[in-house]
Amino acid sequence: MKRLLLLTACAAAAACSADWRDTSLPPQKRAELLTAEMTLDEKIGQLTSPYGWEMYERHGDSVRLTDAFREAVQNGHIGMLWGTFRADPWTQKDLRTGLTPQLAARLANRMQRYAVQHSRLGIPLFLAEEAPHGHMAIGATTFPTAPGQASTWNPELIERMGKVIAAEIRLQGGHICYGPVLDIVRDPRWSRTEESYGEDCYLTARIGEAYVRGTGSGDLSQSRHALSTLKHFIAYGASEGGQNGGSNLLGERELRETYLPPFEAAVKAGARSVMTAYNSVDGIPCTANRRMLTDILRGEWGFDGFVVSDLLSIEGLHETHGVAGSVREAAVQALRAGVDADLKGGAFASLREAAEAGDVAEAEIDRAVERVLALKFEMGLFENPYIDEAAAAEVGCAAHSELALEAARQSVTLLENRSGTLPLDPRRLRRVAVIGPNADNIYNQLGDYTAQQTAANTVRDGLEKLLGRDRVVYSRGCTVRGGDRSEIAAAVSAARGTDAAVVVIGGSSARDFDTEFLQTGAAKAAHDEVRDMECGEGFDRATLALLGEQEELLRRIKATGTPLIVVCIAGRPLDLRRASE
Repeated sequence: MKRLLLLTACAAAAACSADWRDTSLPPQKRAELLTAEMTLDEKIGQLTSPYGWEMYERHGDSVRLTDAFREAVQNGHIGMLWGTFRADPWTQKDLRTGLTPQLAARLANRMQRYAVQHSRLGIPLFLAEEAPHGHMAIGATTFPTAPGQASTWNPELIERMGKVIAAEIRLQGGHICYGPVLDIVRDPRWSRTEESYGEDCYLTARIGEAYVRGTGSGDLSQSRHALSTLKHFIAYGASEGGQNGGSNLLGERELRETYLPPFEAAVKAGARSVMTAYNSVDGIPCTANRRMLTDILRGEWGFDGFVVSDLLSIEGLHETHGVAGSVREAAVQALRAGVDADLKGGAFASLREAAEAGDVAEAEIDRAVERVLALKFEMGLFENPYIDEAAAAEVGCAAHSELALEAARQSVTLLENRSGTLPLDPRRLRRVAVIGPNADNIYNQLGDYTAQQTAANTVRDGLEKLLGRDRVVYSRGCTVRGGDRSEIAAAVSAARGTDAAVVVIGGSSARDFDTEFLQTGAAKAAHDEVRDMECGEGFDRATLALLGEQEELLRRIKATGTPLIVVCIAGRPLDLRRASE
């Protein structure tokens, strides 16, 4: 009996002496030990993810940390940042104020050094980045948007793409890849159709799991593997009327047959993070749906990562869905449902008051903290939070660009080729007309969630390089939106007397620096007819017809008798019956 008591005492002493710094312990155990040493404020900080682009300023070839960053680390105890390297009109980061890959790597090391040195326990940061079709950062490789990726019908190619995306994020000091987007689209009037792989759950599952395999999310010990975050859980693309964030009334059978399988496939391929959706399913907001986030995701599929809210979706439980009486109550609902991290971090900041009031147990907060910390340990960030800054020179390299070109080629879909018009023979062409609102506008061509570009080619550029500028005649003809017909006559004149007219029509999700944005980052629909944007987050549509004077442009060019090639660049399926005729 004495021997048994002695052995028990020795075991207890060993457990007490276990240290989270011990690299021989498994990540989950280290996370539990570290969490036990943290204050409540430090725990809540690990679950918050503020805007990363607000945490630095660039001055020429130098970059410095802002006071906002120092405050967030020292007093906010933040565990991660989102979109630090992002550059677009919403963030107001451009080629002058944003980061090159080399500056991004330098900034990432400075951020980690400050976080480790100025937090009590030396906890490194997670840096999460948008990457639905390439890392959304200056100088990174841009791939076709999701419908284009799905149109390759080539999972092996998408896996290679995922590998490049993950490598470029890690080479700059990032860790988390926001992608792939696995929303099944049931109404293409929905603004975010261009972020999805389409309407088919089988194809979406195969492409999505290939992307995740490419990122290497299942093995975070590798230095070029990134933690993949699946978006948006669940049935976000099935809203009534195609309205972004709208409700739906899907039943259990339809959820399991159509909307859940792509996420399950991606989880089993190694995805370690899932983002909630803004919508509700059968009256239950996705950010407070315990059955989905805990019972199915963890219980049935064995998911062992962490769940992050979409931007302000926790506040939305109170402000939009009305299921919580306050933001504090919304934070408790989300945490208990299975949400572990708060994108932006404003709602989870109220968990301190909730814990002090007895509305939530600290053990419930601990569970979420351990999930986040375990992945930091698994990635080896505590032992090596820094990167080789010189290696960032590989971002956007020729090999990566060649893969993007191959993906673009395979994404092109030929709908019809009457009379053997295609392929055009450069040797027999004297002059070609290039016409249309999307013929010479690079941002219309690249889609939403695209950083500013240092160099890129339009359809006009490509034909001029192939044929020479003197053999190409260009005219815009009209804009994507708006009723101005003043340029159509010039387009008709350009088409006459040429051997072929390539008319590039469609839509656009290109944002400009005059765009107004909602708090969620969605573009605010403008009535300015000069702007082309008619797709992308914030631009749900009432019709799928070609907008503006595009059909009139096609009719007038067709009437010239010049052989006509119609190229459609768009983020959603459009009504092309007139174009086909």
